[in-house]
Parts: sequence; structure tokens; C-alpha cells
Amino acid sequence: MLLDLVASRRVVFAGGKGGVGKTSIAAALALGRARAGARVLLASTDPAHNLGHLWDRPVGDEPTRLAGPGDLAPGAGTAGYVDGLEIDPERTVEQHLSAVAGTMRRLLPERMHAPAARHLELARLAPGTHESAVLERIAEAVELGEEAYDLVVFDTAPSGHTLRLLALPEQLTSWTESLLANRDRSERFGAAVRGLGGGEQSDRDADLRRILLRRRNRFSRLREVVTDPAQSGFVIVLTAELLPIAETTEVYEKLTGLGVEVAALVANRRSPADAGEMLARRRRQEDQHLVRLRQQVDVPLLDVPLLPGDLVGTQALAALADLLGPSSS
Repeated sequence: MLLDLVASRRVVFAGGKGGVGKTSIAAALALGRARAGARVLLASTDPAHNLGHLWDRPVGDEPTRLAGPGDLAPGAGTAGYVDGLEIDPERTVEQHLSAVAGTMRRLLPERMHAPAARHLELARLAPGTHESAVLERIAEAVELGEEAYDLVVFDTAPSGHTLRLLALPEQLTSWTESLLANRDRSERFGAAVRGLGGGEQSDRDADLRRILLRRRNRFSRLREVVTDPAQSGFVIVLTAELLPIAETTEVYEKLTGLGVEVAALVANRRSPADAGEMLARRRRQEDQHLVRLRQQVDVPLLDVPLLPGDLVGTQALAALADLLGPSSS
């Protein structure tokens, strides 16, 4: 059911409250689509990073093969595979600031280099620096997905962090538009001065415009993809308990407010109704929570049962993928 819901999409986000099993559902979803022949990139934006533990193999900041045709039985012989990457926040911020520093050195007069370097050091810990850097990597992953994969599955951080990230493309696009408008005014003024024989056009102006346009286009494209239900969808993972249910309703409202379609809900680790009175009572309580949730959120909901043992490795993830429903190729 879930696999069919995301079959036509190019980008899927799996998110929800911390500790509800987002990473395992995202990984099973990626594996399920790979078994149907899709080339899948599984990217984690969660600073906690559990992909490596879950797949029982090293995963870093560059795509790493997690499952190939030989690992995908049943359905072996397909061309599908799963590559994984864990976006490293520290490395991402370092790369982001290094790129900004290089740009500033190129565009600013030499006397401004030292003050600019001090400003960047302060910016390292400033609010928004981490989110901006991670958003760049998300945009890169989406672009990589368009070039080399059929599907990108994002295993996201807990809800608040993810909602801030998904709100950023529009904010940064608007901010960059403002900068470009200011540059336009400045360039018109410069052209008027040059017309009077009072100056020359600087190559720095052209460089700055190119950088701003590239940044605006990247975030604009990301927002276009994320808010297009034909291309993207968000899967909210939850457990059928009071706090995750309350947070799911809030996340659903905020995502729809941002223009992001919620494709499905996954009620993970559902208690069995036939394994003793304690679990049966827990199951009835869960049912009541889900009835209230369905009264507020009208999207497909999939139950995933509580599984025995640790969920580690391709075989265990394949068993979980079997519970996400058949997937069309």
C-alpha cells in the first residue's frame, strides 16, 4: 500500500516525532522500491544518524551502496539498488563556510578579507547556519536524484527541525530575490555613472549576480519539487500513543500550510491484539488514539506491527518492506 503510494514520486520524506522508527520505515521504503527495480538514494538529514547501524555497514557523507540486485530477493535480478548517505552536519557547515569564504575573498577588496573572516567565524555558531548548510545538501541530493536515481528517500530529523528546513527554500528564495533587486538598483546606478564617464563595470558585480542567481534557482527548484504532489510526498511515521498522535496532527497542519503533500501515515510498532491481556488492552488504547487521529487527518494510514528482535541488516529490512505493501515496477 505505502510502496504503491510513493511509486510515481521522485522524492519522499519520512518524518515524525523522535523515536517512532522513521529511519527503519524510510530504509524499508527505499528497499521495497529497489526490489521493484528503482534506483534509490536514501539520504539521512538526522544528526543522530542511524543508517549505518540499521544497515550494519559504514555509511558516510557520500553515496554508498547499501543493497544491490544480489541483496534484493525476492525479486532478485532487477536493476534496482539502494545507495545511502548521511549528511554530516559538521562537514556540511565547514564546506558551506569554506565556499562562502572563497566567494567573499574573490568578491571583496583585500582590506575587507580579515573582517569578513571574523564574521564567518561568528556565523559558524549563529542560528540558521546549520539549517542553511543542510538545506544546500538536500538541494544537492534532489539534483543528484534527478540525474542518477529514480527516487530519493529522505530520513529526516525529528519534526521541528524538518519543518524549519522545509520552510527555508521559500524564505531563502525571497531573501535572494531581495538581494538581486538591490544589485539591479546598484547596477543601474553604476551604468548611469559610467554613462557620464565616471567609472567601469566591475567583474565582481557579474560574479556576484551569477552566484545569487544560482542560489535563487537552486532553492526555487527545490521548493518547486517539494511542493509538487506529482513529484514529492511526505510520510509521517508515528506510534499510536498520545504524544506522537498530537505531534502528527500538528506536523500535518504545518506541512499542508507549507504546500507539502502528506502522502500517508504509518502507525509503526502496533501492539498485537492476541498476545495476552496487557498487549490487548494496549492495542485497544492505540485504536482509540488512531480513531481520533483519523477524524483530524484524512490521508491513507498503514499499520505496521511490532516486530520481534532487533531490526538490523538487509534481511530484516526486507521483512519490514514486505509489510509496506506490494510495489508496482
